[in-house]
Amino acid sequence: MEEGLNKEKPEVRLRAFRAIDEPEACQLFIEGHTHVLTSIGVTKVTSSKNAWTKNPASFVMIVESMDGKKVYGGARVHVAGGSEPLPIEQATGAMDAKVFDLVWHFASHGGTGELCGLWNSREIAGYGIGSIFLIRTTVAISYQIGIHSLFALCAPYTIPPGEAVGMEIEKSIGNDGAFYYPKLDLIATTMILKDVPTISKAHEEDKKAIIDIRENLNITRVEVLRKKEITIHYEIQIPHLDQWDLNATILQAEKNFLKSKINDTDPENYLTF
Repeated sequence: MEEGLNKEKPEVRLRAFRAIDEPEACQLFIEGHTHVLTSIGVTKVTSSKNAWTKNPASFVMIVESMDGKKVYGGARVHVAGGSEPLPIEQATGAMDAKVFDLVWHFASHGGTGELCGLWNSREIAGYGIGSIFLIRTTVAISYQIGIHSLFALCAPYTIPPGEAVGMEIEKSIGNDGAFYYPKLDLIATTMILKDVPTISKAHEEDKKAIIDIRENLNITRVEVLRKKEITIHYEIQIPHLDQWDLNATILQAEKNFLKSKINDTDPENYLTF
């Protein structure tokens, strides 16, 4: 029988994998994320086409019950040069085409990606899963993937935890980095972590946690937020990473960028919040 979350002593597993390797887990991610979005009135989402599940440059993190039957939250890292543009390009390209040049600039300097699809269920709200621990883990697996920078299109409440891991607001696109997105009454802000290997601007506590996780990819930590504890079993050593070729992905990103310049076309607009 499936067990619910023990609110007194919550214990979960946070694991990472390449999207193309685990279609069933991706489906659980989609269902949970869609439920959270529809609960706040966002109904048109990128995952409605689920193209990321077949993107070889898409990496997924899920927070799941210890028996693996329930997913409480998740996030993804998409690397520029995959089978689709980055979500930030898809979402904002029609509003400001400079985003394509910006992404390629960072892709050409060691590879870049994007933190996207960040969510957590109400059942686990208040423990810091969506606001802190998944964001830290995203930075840790970005190092493992090998990219040097990381984009994010942040809701207002995720700007502070973004800054805590070393991200900066990027003001060169949109309205000083801001877009009305995913709806006209919501604002999203462009942020970039420019130095994934060194995370030089990360807050000390976050930096220590990120380094601890990326140096110990399978580790159990008791995490604390506002006196609430949660035990997280980190299992973020990405399987089959020997089949991942970042250099080839960067080369493909260049081809995609040059092709877009020749064709002068923008990708379709999707919702990636």
